[in-house]
Amino acid sequence: MSRRELPPVPERLPVPTVDSHTHLDACGATTPEGVRAALDRAEAAGIAAVVTVADDLASARWVAEASGWDDRLHGAVALHPTRTKDFSDEEKAELERLVRAERVVAVGETGLDYYWDYSPPEAQQDAFRWHIDLAKRVGKPLMIHDREAHDDVLAILESEGAPDEVVFHCFSGDADVARRCVDAGYVLSFAGTVTFRNARALQEAARLVPDEQLLIETDAPFLTPHPFRGRPNEPYCAAYTVVGLAELRKQPVEAVADAARRNAERVFRLRSGGGEIV
Repeated sequence: MSRRELPPVPERLPVPTVDSHTHLDACGATTPEGVRAALDRAEAAGIAAVVTVADDLASARWVAEASGWDDRLHGAVALHPTRTKDFSDEEKAELERLVRAERVVAVGETGLDYYWDYSPPEAQQDAFRWHIDLAKRVGKPLMIHDREAHDDVLAILESEGAPDEVVFHCFSGDADVARRCVDAGYVLSFAGTVTFRNARALQEAARLVPDEQLLIETDAPFLTPHPFRGRPNEPYCAAYTVVGLAELRKQPVEAVADAARRNAERVFRLRSGGGEIV
């Protein structure tokens, strides 16, 4: 089978869960019809709701609009740290307007990325501080991108004062970083990387996270879980990560799926008046 092909849709999870971080526009689902088709595939695998995330201003505009196309879809908007070299007041004003959209549920993804050199650390740190303040002002959770910057991310959160809800998207630290995050009350979201055979340090971290601080994500179209690593990713593939994480944590699949769903509902406030995910 071609590595360009999507993995098969897996067996439906025994209970529904949430893909807490994906990029539907980067997956090619840019129209209402494309979004509904991707969400239908996700629902067939037991992924009942999806948070699609912006990484630049154009994507933020799309997310704010597209999150209203389907009741299963929610959004997050921010400027990715690698794009913060020139972060103007006009861009800040537009992001603040977009983040207030009804179905935008988080400020993200923001943070620090010291792997790439597209933006200098000082510019990233200034932008991160601005996003932290924005999350507190609008009362929405902060969704963090942290790549090779664990100490600085944690230090800035402490110095600025973290919002009530902080999510470390695609958590990439070891057990020590995980303990520091857990102790601070942050929520750790695990992507397909936790299923990779060489991810021993990450797997050790995933074992120690309490159920109430655990989320699941795809970060699609990237980071497709084992055994489909390297192939395109979509929200339905979160089901593979749920199964892999359950095996790793020695828990029933339904326990991991349900914990991730309940935490997503709490952090992102996804429940409707009737109690179901919307």
